[in-house]
Amino acid sequence: MSMAGNLRKVTSLGRVGGLRKVARLTRRRPRVDLSHPARSPLGSSVVNCVTYRDGTREPGDGDVVDAVRRVRRSRDGFVWLGLHEPTDREFAGIAELFDLHPLAVEDAVEAHQRPKLERYGETLFAVFKTVCYVEHEKLTATSEVVNTGEIMVFVGEDFVITVRHGMHGSLGPLREDLEDRPDQLAKGPAAVLHAIADHVVDDYLSVTDSVQGDIDQVETDVFAPDGARTDPGRIYQLKRELLELKRAVMPLARPVEDLATRPIRVVPPEIQAYFRDVLDHLMRAKDQIAAFDELLNSILQAHLAQVTVAQNEDMRKITAWAAVIAVPTMVCGMYGMNFDHMPELRWRFGYPLVIGVIAVACLSLHRGFRRNGWL
Repeated sequence: MSMAGNLRKVTSLGRVGGLRKVARLTRRRPRVDLSHPARSPLGSSVVNCVTYRDGTREPGDGDVVDAVRRVRRSRDGFVWLGLHEPTDREFAGIAELFDLHPLAVEDAVEAHQRPKLERYGETLFAVFKTVCYVEHEKLTATSEVVNTGEIMVFVGEDFVITVRHGMHGSLGPLREDLEDRPDQLAKGPAAVLHAIADHVVDDYLSVTDSVQGDIDQVETDVFAPDGARTDPGRIYQLKRELLELKRAVMPLARPVEDLATRPIRVVPPEIQAYFRDVLDHLMRAKDQIAAFDELLNSILQAHLAQVTVAQNEDMRKITAWAAVIAVPTMVCGMYGMNFDHMPELRWRFGYPLVIGVIAVACLSLHRGFRRNGWL
């Protein structure tokens, strides 16, 4: 029976006894490492379920109920359960097993939440916005620059539940890195929460560095000799994508500050020191984004000024040529009135003289306009 079928049984039974029955069914399947895939190859939302004791990964078959029972019976270690985009039905049994608050469960399933930190009894619920830079050969007015996702984290005395939304931000490499540092992992679920926060904020800094490359390219194009021809849609697109990044980074400052300074039962003081380092990196990302926003405003204003200057130059050229053309137009208009008695009308050198006067007048005007920079 597939993991998806087992989870359907979990939600239909809705009791721990039902979960134990499902556990016996899943125990028959050989253990599969599901750390890296975006979604479990077994077809369910469960990515991984691992028990840690003294910072070391315990052997097991990935069964949630047995893992929780062993941890709570020994009062040592914790369970890390990873999920990817679970449905209401898939998450119902897990929520009942870990006694999660319905409001937090609803936020975790629905996603599209603002970064925040909330406490429900003995459980801490944190929401992080994940970001990744979308590679592109050339920035256009429709290029996607920043892609966002979400990670929701439930932290209790003996468990960590991570719920991930989006196709990026896999926690598999993070889990492996923590397992290589058992002294840090031995500090409990709060250490996992710190590692996730640090991972997310480091991604912010990486994305801002990549976005800066796009901004530098746009700035170079705008201040090039033909900068007035630069498509302003590229600048607006960068500002829209920067807004997505700002929505992920800016609201996270208060939750991280609370984790670093306020006393929270599931976050021991030795972990709070690590959150202060995360807060420092987050402030750097915030300052960079604010600077990018101001820089893009300046670039846009400079581009609009360049367009205005270019238009004025075009109008001066048009006006200058109109003045040059006005001379032959005036003379030819006078001699085209078909009067019988006009000076030089029957003079042998009248035509060459008029042509000469027109040429001298036009050349004089052209020279004067070029000297003044109009042509």
